[in-house]
Amino acid sequence: MDAILAEMHVWLGGSERDQLYRELLAYFGLIGAIDECEALDHAWRDPYNRREIEEFITAWIRRRRKRLEEAIGVV
Repeated sequence: MDAILAEMHVWLGGSERDQLYRELLAYFGLIGAIDECEALDHAWRDPYNRREIEEFITAWIRRRRKRLEEAIGVV
């Protein structure tokens, strides 16, 4: 996960990274794989899946940012 985020130039705190990782695994149906980390890495190497993973992460960050802005009252 750290390598994927680094390639995308995304820096998240530990709890945010863990939450994103869990949601990403769930979304792509990788939960319960023998080696979830290796399964995600394999998916990342496939061009189609890579684009889908990038889009998921970008959308996740946007939703997270929007929720934080709403929580602190930024318009």
